[in-house]
Amino acid sequence: MNLHAIDYVILVIFFSLTLWIGWKTMRKAGQSSTEFFLSGRAMPWWLLGFSLVATTFSADTPNLVTDIVRQNGVSGNWVWWAFLPTGMTTVFIYAKLWRKLGVMTDLEFYEVRYSGKSGAFLRGFRTFYLGLVVNTIIMASVTLAIIKIFGVMLGLSPYMTILFAGTITVIFTTTGGFSAVLWADFVLFIVAMFGSIAAAIIVLGLPEIGGLSPLLSHPEVVGKLSVFPDFSDFSAVLTLLVIPLAIQWWSAWYPGAEPGGGSYTAQRMLAAKNASHAIGATLFFNFCHYALRPWPWIIVALGSLICFPTLESLKLAFPQLPDSMIGHDMAYPAMMTKLPPGFFGIVVASLFAAYMSTIATHLNLGSSYMVNDLYHRFVNKNATEKELVKIGRIWTVLLMIFACLMALFLKNALDAFQILLMIGAGTGLLFLIRWFWWRVNAFSEIAAMCLALPIAIYFKMIHTPLWTYLMPVEMIDGSVTLPDYLNFSDGIQLVISVTLTTIGWVLVTFLTPPTDKKTLRQFIERTEAGGPGWKHVVEEAQKEGVVLQGCDSKWNVPVGILCSVIGCVTIYSALFGSGALLYGQYRAAVVLLTLTLIGSFVLLKLWKKLC
Repeated sequence: MNLHAIDYVILVIFFSLTLWIGWKTMRKAGQSSTEFFLSGRAMPWWLLGFSLVATTFSADTPNLVTDIVRQNGVSGNWVWWAFLPTGMTTVFIYAKLWRKLGVMTDLEFYEVRYSGKSGAFLRGFRTFYLGLVVNTIIMASVTLAIIKIFGVMLGLSPYMTILFAGTITVIFTTTGGFSAVLWADFVLFIVAMFGSIAAAIIVLGLPEIGGLSPLLSHPEVVGKLSVFPDFSDFSAVLTLLVIPLAIQWWSAWYPGAEPGGGSYTAQRMLAAKNASHAIGATLFFNFCHYALRPWPWIIVALGSLICFPTLESLKLAFPQLPDSMIGHDMAYPAMMTKLPPGFFGIVVASLFAAYMSTIATHLNLGSSYMVNDLYHRFVNKNATEKELVKIGRIWTVLLMIFACLMALFLKNALDAFQILLMIGAGTGLLFLIRWFWWRVNAFSEIAAMCLALPIAIYFKMIHTPLWTYLMPVEMIDGSVTLPDYLNFSDGIQLVISVTLTTIGWVLVTFLTPPTDKKTLRQFIERTEAGGPGWKHVVEEAQKEGVVLQGCDSKWNVPVGILCSVIGCVTIYSALFGSGALLYGQYRAAVVLLTLTLIGSFVLLKLWKKLC
């Protein structure tokens, strides 16, 4: 182990503070399920925003970014940068709708929006689908990251890491509930951000690198610096830029970047004091997520290309690790082993903070699904509040066990990222329009999920592409060379998945009966969603002499779309302006950062129209 006395002191202080927060919030969290899962719906925007940033600052995120940069360069990050439009529409269109809906979890939405047995089935189905399957995959990916981090930095075995990290996190989460998660996230994000910036600065000072200018001019790094893919490479532009920006952001469901908001993002919006605080929390999160955090990780990733240019060099440096753990994502923790005492302890604490904040959020979210949307809804509708909290704590422990077991079978964070993208491919458009088009029903969502999952499994587990069976034999056996754009890359797989899934759920929508009019009318009154997509329902109610409350309020979605566009320009300008400063491109930096200031000013002016 590389820990020195000062590192141990730092870690003891960090863990003691975290456990103290859990103990301090334990009594209040145990009062009711609303307190345990939503902190009484009274949280301010800044605390919720910090919590969202901390949650997405997971232990696997630096590893994921390092993997991307080493294999595809800085431009490879468009695979997740392209989700910014999703975040902006959530901020300026959907945050207010979620807060007005006032449910306990985002899965409760289904029985507010849809009627009958189909709505109930969908709620139960999504509880298992998200609460167990997807939630476990996410936590397993994050746990895999901490296994690699502690294996490289501390020499711990996977089992020792799981026992140590999992036990501390599950104790903290089960005692303090959502309030503990929020307040700990506030501390954890500060620790994690400080650690990542300190790591980047120290990495630049390593003798092998010698500073920022030598790093940017090094032969191993020069070809990786562009924030855009090589436009002469059609395949790279298609898969890294065109598909993510044109299709991925609205079509694919991914935790933290769900079209229309969902999972832990919806949980924060539902816990906000009011709609204005929900908007502020998600806006703050998106700025920090895309503009503030990436460059320290990118700097370390670029430095790793000098210190550990190949997988073989990583294997030679860490011979104690099994071959299954050797991947490009391991380069980030490998770089952390070069930090001096004191800073090493801070970075270990920061990486564990990143792990803990993400796992705690998903444990609380997953248990809220299993309690509110399974146990309370289908098993015991008369359960007391104390019983619900008790069941929530039991599920928190079980989910941690499931995630740890699955982590032992994953190979790297990028694999998990691609699997989740594929599972959600084609469902995103449905999540966007279900708020604004009356004809979408429960069968639409069931069809989308039932189509997306087997398609994802096919692409990820069956190696022979289906289309090769339709090709002449000479194409299959390789005697004819196909152009790059016909290769079955992840981007092409995503397009095919989105197309097939979307066609499927749209057909099912028109072939199945709509939601009953009583449920639709109550949904309009509860959310004031409005717009032309609800015109049929409103006119039908008027013919029957029924006055729907809230239908005469001004529909501000066009203003929300305008704000979303301005928000994207503002945050992308901040992201690339910061990069231009690092690259020494000062004229471009001035232009981009000026755009950031102008965009921020305009958004503040438009805020009043939204709230």
